[in-house]
Amino acid sequence: MNSIKRSIIILLALYMAACTWVDLSPQGEKVRVLEASEVTACERVGKTTVTTAAKVAVLERHDDKVESELSSLARNSAVNLGGDTVVAIGNPVDGRQVFEVYRCMPK
Repeated sequence: MNSIKRSIIILLALYMAACTWVDLSPQGEKVRVLEASEVTACERVGKTTVTTAAKVAVLERHDDKVESELSSLARNSAVNLGGDTVVAIGNPVDGRQVFEVYRCMPK
């Protein structure tokens, strides 16, 4: 019986590691993710640091899921700063990433 419980726990953990928990807000959907070279004519309005779970229990989550969540969080955060574009500064580390926020389109 212990092996069945252990198997169920492992399967649940694997399932949870693949899940995405961050929803992109309707306003965040309008925010673009660009490279630094693409925002030369934009106004920098701030910086945001976003964080999501990089592990579930002892299992590492898929990099693409973590990066997608970080991008969604940054886009949602950009709205609060009056931005319409985000640029990642460096790579994610332990589920944390810094983004510069820009306004590229006139209000």
